[in-house]
Amino acid sequence: MSNLINCQSLSKSFGAQTLFTSINLAIARGDKIGIIGPNGSGKSTLLKIICGLEEPDDGKILFRKHIRSSYLPQTDLFDEEAGAADNLLHSLQGQNLEESEKSNLVFTLLSRAEFADSGIPVRLLSGGWRKRLSICRSLLLSPDVLVMDEPTNHLDIEGILWLEKMLSGGLGGVPATFLLVSHDRYFLESCTNRIVELSAVYPEGSFQVQGSYTKFVKERHHFLKGQLQEEERLSNKVRRETEWLQRGPKARATKAKFRIDGAHKMQDDLAEVKARNRASSRVQLDFDATGRKTKNLLVARGITKSYGEQPLFTGLDITLSPGSRLGLLGRNGCGKSTLMQILAGGGSDDAGLDSGQIKVADNVQIVSFDQSRKAIDPVVTLRRALAPEGDSIMYRGRSLHVVSWAKKFLFQVDQLETPVGQLSGGEQARILIAGLMRQPADILLLDEPTNDLDIASLDVLEASLLDFPGALVLVTHDRFLLDRVCHRILGFGGSDEVAYYAEYKQWLQDLRSQEKMKDGPQKLSAATDKKKGIAKPRKKGHLSYMDQREYDQMEEKISALESRIEELQQKMERTEVVSDSAKLGECWQELETTRSDVEKLYTRWDELETMKNKE
Repeated sequence: MSNLINCQSLSKSFGAQTLFTSINLAIARGDKIGIIGPNGSGKSTLLKIICGLEEPDDGKILFRKHIRSSYLPQTDLFDEEAGAADNLLHSLQGQNLEESEKSNLVFTLLSRAEFADSGIPVRLLSGGWRKRLSICRSLLLSPDVLVMDEPTNHLDIEGILWLEKMLSGGLGGVPATFLLVSHDRYFLESCTNRIVELSAVYPEGSFQVQGSYTKFVKERHHFLKGQLQEEERLSNKVRRETEWLQRGPKARATKAKFRIDGAHKMQDDLAEVKARNRASSRVQLDFDATGRKTKNLLVARGITKSYGEQPLFTGLDITLSPGSRLGLLGRNGCGKSTLMQILAGGGSDDAGLDSGQIKVADNVQIVSFDQSRKAIDPVVTLRRALAPEGDSIMYRGRSLHVVSWAKKFLFQVDQLETPVGQLSGGEQARILIAGLMRQPADILLLDEPTNDLDIASLDVLEASLLDFPGALVLVTHDRFLLDRVCHRILGFGGSDEVAYYAEYKQWLQDLRSQEKMKDGPQKLSAATDKKKGIAKPRKKGHLSYMDQREYDQMEEKISALESRIEELQQKMERTEVVSDSAKLGECWQELETTRSDVEKLYTRWDELETMKNKE
């Protein structure tokens, strides 16, 4: 099968910085490729080159005829005052489609994305819902190849699971071939069938493995271990040949010239292998603790906070002690960041609590990481961002020159005069973490510290947090990090509104159970009425032509699917099906898919009812 896209020997540099050289990448139908690599390795630039948004310095890209690609950037631009549907319809201007086709396409996508109200101005949407809208826009024209740059950024855990379902084909409408950049390890494991890492640690600038992320990690470890062994082998050979070269001219004159040339080439090979192995150096993160032994660092009792008339949390108790690691989970806008700000205030009068109190131990030092990155001044140089008060910083009671401090975070000396605004998102995140590390802490409050960090940095961050002896409160949508670091989860939006859980999966299960309880009676009533032949009462109002047509067909579609569910349930009880695992598996898969379709139809039915009632 011929490739859809074939990248041959691509190279790209920005000024003195080389991003990548001689990258070869073939994309065939059915490929689900995850691109990873250190911050600054050129992942986003490679995607832009593939989509024709940037030109490579060298190399070429071959496309199969009539191939259509779509690009999802990290940032989005919308008409902020228009709703989700209007923004998508605007993107279809100039396309050779009937108005009814455009409307049907837009509302189908928004329904799959679970938008409850497509008319709300985009400026009122949270970051997660804006990202969902961006994903819908990238799917509008049914691309053959979908190219996505950090698609999980700004999505909460439910949003990430929704995207995983989309990409697995569970919701339909997504191309079977896609290429994405992500640092979410669970997401990569779930969605991709091939991993490509861009890094100077590899001889060809990249390392590609067909298979899961887990398989990639194993093969990468095997390769890097072999490369270290190659360095040791070459080092021994070079030492012997160097000793021979250093003998007197008379001795060398009796040797063949090819051996002299070979010895010099061996030295060059060793230097190259050493450089590649050193390129795998990781960020050196080590959070500084005060060493306090106080049993309770912070105790919150019965704290309550509302936003307008909407309660965020009520009667909440929190105790932070040395070694405690608490994760906060919830949908965007549920109050996680508000709670972090209140904890950062340490019980001060301006903490903004509606009721309750917070007590902290004497002289407790609380250090916060703010996901908004307001502390980053884009015009300041990297040198000044890392060392605000001169050419050195104080770390753990000793002075470190800014060059040494920069190298701890994998910055090069020639980057020190670069304005911070020109650095990648991951590099900016490392600057903030560098500032965090200079402050001794009893309590670390980290609000989305993983955004834009590469996988190697995430591994080191994880190890550093596990070693931190103080208390940690962590907000993150990185499920891998939550599982590895946090002892306990404080989850928002479950059956008790805000409650403690052992792990994120337990919170997610509670959340789904709660939603089923809310939706169940309404759906059960609708289904019962329908079976009794009672028509659902329709209130006067106006829907668009396409919406009204969809509404009129809804009961018939649901009835047909529910009949199919009954047929499948009866079929799965038959002896010939129960005894055949393949047939049983097929029935079960169709049953789950049909149930899911019914759920979506009921949800859409409710949306249309709401729209009619608002008219």
